[in-house]
Amino acid sequence: MTREDDIKNAVSCMRQGGVILYPTDTVWGIGCDATNAEAVAKVYAIKHRDDSKALICLVDSDARLQRYFRNVPSVAWELFDAAVKPTTVILEHAVNVAENLVAEDGSLAMRITNEPFSKELCYRFQKPIVSTSANVSGQPAASNYRDISEEILQAVDYVCWSRRNEHKPHTPSAIIKLNEDGQVQVIRK
Repeated sequence: MTREDDIKNAVSCMRQGGVILYPTDTVWGIGCDATNAEAVAKVYAIKHRDDSKALICLVDSDARLQRYFRNVPSVAWELFDAAVKPTTVILEHAVNVAENLVAEDGSLAMRITNEPFSKELCYRFQKPIVSTSANVSGQPAASNYRDISEEILQAVDYVCWSRRNEHKPHTPSAIIKLNEDGQVQVIRK
């Protein structure tokens, strides 16, 4: 299967409310349309995760990220520019996404991906895509396709073909919370 066909299939699945398994700029992820509350609920169920624990979303660009927050503080752009590894920011006042994706305090975790497959997938989908590690909560994250449990593989609607043969170390993103008042909190290095 070509990468192009793989992306088309994944986009089609998400547009129909499905859940995908896909390679990201960090570990393999479980994904869905971040604006579809029913799809987001499926992801929580697959992970056996309480929906009070927020999920990360991926987008392809600065412009797309700005559509999902009332205000993006300038320090966020400085962080993205200075980042040496994939960096997720948690920003306040999320808008235009599924309510069950937004944390109790109104914040949302989002990352701009630069990895070719996930960037193209986000670009083609034209909306944020949920990106949570491909594992049941409490289990190790799946760095590579071969690390994904059969339970997760069977629970999703589409499994991407791209990068399945890759066998190299991957680590989760850094996570930094930015408050409107300028406070910066490192959640994960």
